[in-house]
Amino acid sequence: MQTKQYTLTPAAGKRLIAKAIAVMPQVQEALHNKTIVIVSGTTNGYVAEELLQSLGQSEGFSKQRFFRGITLPPRYKVSQSGRLEDGRTFSADVVIEKGKWIKDKSLFEVINDLQEGDIIFKGANAVNIDTKQAAVLIGHAQAGTIGVIMQAVAGRRVKLFIPVGLEKRISGNINELAQLINSPQTKGIRYFPVTGTIITELESIHILTGCHAVFFAAGGVSGAEGCVWLAVTGTEEQIRKADEVIETVRYENNFVI
Repeated sequence: MQTKQYTLTPAAGKRLIAKAIAVMPQVQEALHNKTIVIVSGTTNGYVAEELLQSLGQSEGFSKQRFFRGITLPPRYKVSQSGRLEDGRTFSADVVIEKGKWIKDKSLFEVINDLQEGDIIFKGANAVNIDTKQAAVLIGHAQAGTIGVIMQAVAGRRVKLFIPVGLEKRISGNINELAQLINSPQTKGIRYFPVTGTIITELESIHILTGCHAVFFAAGGVSGAEGCVWLAVTGTEEQIRKADEVIETVRYENNFVI
């Protein structure tokens, strides 16, 4: 066994996660025989690209406005919910039914029809990689998309996948943080703990190469802000595969709206 180090920008991490999701047997089964809903979000934009490309149906899709809320630098004008206040609208969620992209449909239009075996992809704003917990920021009084998603997940056993980059890692207990952020004495955004199949860069490397990856450092400048350092361990053949996979994503352009 040997260990090799790699660095990934947040954008490269998003692409890596998307590529890993696209080859998962459970996802491929649902893609062709069930319903998949990719809820709008920046990481999910990469997921939608990879899945639609695998079906030969990517024409007409752009990830550039594939989000409802977003975190931006102070120079941008955004509402409390994270929406841009420039008049531009977000793209609809991506709904794929038995291998066909049903354009212009949203999560809310299909949620009541989803059943066991169907899959929802929903990103997160926080992830604790040690406890396998995630959380979503919400600005909507009815808890937005995650509110209706959890009805389908808990009520009808619809599968929830949570693609989330290591840039969103936190160390605190997400349930305890939710008590603080959702307290009547706290102003601002709210916090929804969520459980599902969490896919970060670590899981993605294992899915794509069989290697075991650990996260050991972070940070950078000049576009590498949020960059993560990964130590990847595997056989010689697995490391060779990791080299190939990382090479396909490492130069991914930073996401700019």
